[in-house]
Amino acid sequence: MNIKSQKDFFSGLMFMGIGGAFAWGASTYSVGTGARMGPGYFPLMLGVLLAFIGSLITFKALVVETAGGDKIGKWAWKPLFFIIGGNVTFGILLAGVASLKIPAMGMIVGIYALVFITSMAEDGWKFKTTLILATVLAIGSYLAFVVALKLQFPVWPFFITR
Repeated sequence: MNIKSQKDFFSGLMFMGIGGAFAWGASTYSVGTGARMGPGYFPLMLGVLLAFIGSLITFKALVVETAGGDKIGKWAWKPLFFIIGGNVTFGILLAGVASLKIPAMGMIVGIYALVFITSMAEDGWKFKTTLILATVLAIGSYLAFVVALKLQFPVWPFFITR
């Protein structure tokens, strides 16, 4: 069978792989029923849904003709580096790394770092726009996770909360 869209074909395979991994990982937990869900219910359903969506996308890539075959272009290394780096930095700043003696800087500092680092992936990066976005995300995250959901994790740097 001929691949008519490389982008759709490989993204469909990616969805199926990630969905299968989620479903397989969820099988080690108690799934329960729809009325009484266990801890494995949501990841199992998410995995099955992702795999199903991936199969639809892959099927479409094999059946529907696209202009030029929708070829996969070069890897975008700069955005990939900044987006992964921003997320890793957020995780490190949120809770710290005891083995490396990096203290927890909290959610607010982590969000500002995340937004500033990932924004550098954009070609037309602007400081003012990034500052506004980081502030809105920090306030929104604080209101959603700390005030509304009452989640317990460090919000401010360790030296402010002592």
